Amino acid sequence: MNSRRFGFIAIIIIVLFSVVVSIGKVKQPPLLIVTSMLATTIAVATPLTLGALSGVFSERAGVVNIGIEGMMLTSAFFGWLGAIYMYHVFGFNNGISIVLGLIFAIITGGLMALLHAVLSITFKVDQIIGGTVINILAIGLTGFLNRQLFFGKNSFFGGSVPSSPGVLPTLHIPITEIFAPICSSEACLQGINAINRVFDQKPVAISAILLVFISHYILFNTRWGLRTRAVGEHPKAADTVGINVIKMRYANVIIGGMFAGLAGAYFTIESVPSFEPLLTNGRGFISLAAMIFGNWTPIGAWAAALVFGASQAMLINMQIFRDVIPPQWAFLQESYIVGLTPYILTMFILTGIIGKTTPPAADGVPYEK
Repeated sequence: MNSRRFGFIAIIIIVLFSVVVSIGKVKQPPLLIVTSMLATTIAVATPLTLGALSGVFSERAGVVNIGIEGMMLTSAFFGWLGAIYMYHVFGFNNGISIVLGLIFAIITGGLMALLHAVLSITFKVDQIIGGTVINILAIGLTGFLNRQLFFGKNSFFGGSVPSSPGVLPTLHIPITEIFAPICSSEACLQGINAINRVFDQKPVAISAILLVFISHYILFNTRWGLRTRAVGEHPKAADTVGINVIKMRYANVIIGGMFAGLAGAYFTIESVPSFEPLLTNGRGFISLAAMIFGNWTPIGAWAAALVFGASQAMLINMQIFRDVIPPQWAFLQESYIVGLTPYILTMFILTGIIGKTTPPAADGVPYEK
């Protein structure tokens, strides 16, 4: 991703942070506000980051995937259902039930991606239509099962939603404990504490950051990554040198689906231990915008996801400062207006006004051996 895009990302994030700091500084110290914004940005950007990585792996191998939204939604439901089932039926304790729910979510994402791969690679269905089928199937399946299992007269759980085993705990990275002894000033200690607060995140959020750099290394520094990019750019040439195009495309689409499954787990296993129809609320499509704006690279996609995360963090943090918002900024008191920001950014980015992006040459083109 070129410097122009990174510059645009930096400007947008600075503007969003500045709005919150300028309004909230009468109530909280600016450092505390910035810390809160950073921590919230990283957390809420997690599903967008993982969804964008899902698209990167699939489309780098030449398979368009607009079914990320459906993969996320299905994984969120089955991860939550699996955790509840393990907790209430099999009697596992909270921690084991939550971890098993996380595994179910990842597997569900992989299975939905397998369906997309079968449609797109084996049967050569139009990949846009195949992704749309995944999204429609996810909405219908999760809505139907949610009603039948929890709200029907003869539902499995007796007509009510049972208690959840909870969510994944926050992981404390001991940055303060490690570096505080070498601080020689109060300002240094405050800075260390601020950094520690930013990176006190939950497991899926931390894993998303690690997966960005792991994915970048795999795609651009390993044989697997070279083969993945080859089948996405020139599959016939790849086939000529002995690369199994079909196998590589299947594998990368399924890997992408597992990323989407982990993104789905964020909603019900890490964030809020409950499920509602259409819970993902368009995050899969925003992930696609992040992937495109990041020019189909993991680090670029993550940077773009942070822009959307910052816009959502602004909404969350502005609710804290509702009572001190100046009259000229009164519209910021309306959550639905501030909540439009990520979707407006999505449309703005997809217009191509920031510069054209270049997808893999064979992206969306079925391979004929």
